Amino acid sequence: MTINRQIIMKTRPEGMPKHENFEIIENKIPDIRHGEVLIKILWLSLDPYMRGRMSKAKSYAASLNEGDLIVGGAVGRVINSETSQYKEGDIVEGFTLGWQEYAIATPATIRKINPELAPIQTAVGVLGMPGMTAFFGLLHVGKPIPGDTVVVSAASGAVGQLVGQIAKIAGCHVVGIAGGQEKCDFLTNSLNFDAAIDYKNENVDDMLDKYCPNGVNVYFDNVGGSITDSVINKLANYARVAVCGVISQYNLTAPESGLRTHRSMLTNQATTEGFLVFQFAQKYHIAIERIAKWIKDGKITYKEDIVEGIENAPEAFIGLMKGKNFGKLLIKVSD
Repeated sequence: MTINRQIIMKTRPEGMPKHENFEIIENKIPDIRHGEVLIKILWLSLDPYMRGRMSKAKSYAASLNEGDLIVGGAVGRVINSETSQYKEGDIVEGFTLGWQEYAIATPATIRKINPELAPIQTAVGVLGMPGMTAFFGLLHVGKPIPGDTVVVSAASGAVGQLVGQIAKIAGCHVVGIAGGQEKCDFLTNSLNFDAAIDYKNENVDDMLDKYCPNGVNVYFDNVGGSITDSVINKLANYARVAVCGVISQYNLTAPESGLRTHRSMLTNQATTEGFLVFQFAQKYHIAIERIAKWIKDGKITYKEDIVEGIENAPEAFIGLMKGKNFGKLLIKVSD
């Protein structure tokens, strides 16, 4: 009998998630039915949006209930199949496979990935949801023009590091905002950003004046809060703001006061657009092919933050909420 270790949301977090909000349980793996596949999870993706699913607040994805398996993207190997679309040994990725060692899925909820294209964990990283978010969020929402100044918040994270590099390919002047000197050095020395702002140790307003003397043409927002207030106040005429995430707000227990942005948006005739990567699903293949070529040509690099063992997922997720990760956060579940 094969036992499946799963991580559930034991209690709903109030504010910053804590260890007691999570619980590891063990269940017997049921037999798969016609049209299903059994997947052994190899890599689990940890992403900020998961915090939103732990809340009762209205969002674009259904909230978890106490006792539910935590939903998350994963890469795994098919070890049993009752469908002609997948065979044993296929490597697949699914957005909702969850925090567990084994998952049962249908062809509609997974996709086959090519292990020869790149390391398989990139299917939940640079060639997965973060990569798609960066590609379409910047190019289709931000609409950069060569010579534009592009500012990216959470710039050393899974999405931000790719946004900045794609903006450089597009001929833009790129400024990243990150926490800590090590992350900022990584942006300028390894990822070719033109400048980096350490929001923990530098005055963001002053640094934006220094690095963006003519204003900000495109702002790719991953954080919200006071950092976004500062960038919005520096917008150039006809600027575009692509709202990807608001990680600074996810753990608040009460609304946070901040700068009123409408004056800057009005006087600069700027636009703000929130987007969800799934709206571009029919075009993913275009982005995957393009990003894979950029990686092969040395135009894009990526950094992964790998934690071993599914039992360490809660601790790693709590660290993610505190900005402790450096690059795309992954749990290596099995070889």
